Amino acid sequence: MISKQIRRGFLNYFKTNSHTVVPSSSLLPHNDPTLLFTNAGMNQFKDVFLGKSKRSYKRAATTQKCIRAGGKHNDLENVGFTSRHLTFFEMIGNFSFGDYFKKEAIAYAYDVSTNVFGFDPHKIWVSVYKDDDEAFSLWEKYLPSNRIVRFGEAENFWSMGETGPCGPCSELLYDRGEKYSDAKSPIYDTT
Repeated sequence: MISKQIRRGFLNYFKTNSHTVVPSSSLLPHNDPTLLFTNAGMNQFKDVFLGKSKRSYKRAATTQKCIRAGGKHNDLENVGFTSRHLTFFEMIGNFSFGDYFKKEAIAYAYDVSTNVFGFDPHKIWVSVYKDDDEAFSLWEKYLPSNRIVRFGEAENFWSMGETGPCGPCSELLYDRGEKYSDAKSPIYDTT
């Protein structure tokens, strides 16, 4: 699957599920002196999450162009040393502005991964924030508990910085097999 297919499949899936497709915002953030570059898909919605503005829609889907070359989410030091760190990438994302929460977000994540991208459910691992029992329980509807991993703040608590939008998150990992890592499970993969 190439990036064009991933982008199209993701956006079409969420459009079908009542999300407004929002174009990627500029790589140079407007009216946000805290960022040098757009480094996450939620940047263009930051004021919505902070309650400073509203959108005409309650659900959004994007493929946001991002650069991570400094600040809290700095990938620059890992470029060339791991197989997954880049300075420029597109971040796909679906967002709800008070319309749905974890139950639906997790269901969408699993459905788009297995039914649109064709991921084998037996190769999917998920991480959740260590204290997020609700997310763990919701993921158990789709995956066995031995493939749901609890991590701490550094791995599974997302934030924009010292202040601002933040909260526990879930991450999906697709285990492509031992030839890509000698770790016995994604828990021990340090690449």
